[in-house]
Amino acid sequence: MSGKLHKTKGIVLRTIKYGETSLIVSVLTETFGIQTYLINGVRTVSKKGSGRAAIFQHAAILDLVVYQNELNRLQRIKEFKWSFLYQHIFSDVPKNAVALFMVELLTKALKQPETNIELFHFCENAFMNLDNCSEEVMANFSLFFALHLATNLGFGMQNNFSETNKLFDLKEGIFVSSQPTHTHFLNDKQATITADLLKATSFEDLEAIKLNHNFRRSLLLTYINYYSLHIHDFGTMKTLPVLSEILN
Repeated sequence: MSGKLHKTKGIVLRTIKYGETSLIVSVLTETFGIQTYLINGVRTVSKKGSGRAAIFQHAAILDLVVYQNELNRLQRIKEFKWSFLYQHIFSDVPKNAVALFMVELLTKALKQPETNIELFHFCENAFMNLDNCSEEVMANFSLFFALHLATNLGFGMQNNFSETNKLFDLKEGIFVSSQPTHTHFLNDKQATITADLLKATSFEDLEAIKLNHNFRRSLLLTYINYYSLHIHDFGTMKTLPVLSEILN
């Protein structure tokens, strides 16, 4: 087997069936960034293979032993087990919808396998907090995650909101005092709430931010537009309609 063995944590982002018994899995790893792994024999009906494929559900946080070879596009996993067992994300429909949104956003935003330990810890902490959070926190969870993920990816919104800087320029990523010449900006309540969300330092802070469904949906669409302005070929978020419906 080529490649050196490493231990790392990983968050499962995408799983594709391969052949009769195998999986190809996209994983955000703590040590190597986003990686793609071939896992043989996990879909067999034998006693050894039974249930092993179920570990690789979207958003699963795993402890992995992997073979890493920088020359290979497809890596391999030697050992895997749960690192954190969710109590609600896989069974609670609204929380699962939020988790799938987070997974899709990560999948679209991460283009290259670059190591970013701070990003991994932010994501791991986010999924663990989602699993245990209240309904009030969950309602704003997608907004908070989208904003603070951008910061961890290096194109975060600058929170320079003030009495004079009340408009947010989505192209420049900053609050400004006069209306931009383009249409990609936030004003009024959308700008104010964005400043509040940027100021939030923990998920518990979200409980105090009261928004109605239509406003929350509109703001989330704007944040996704922010990603499309800053990431080439970002594409369309397929989980947004489902998330909007379930959190209505």
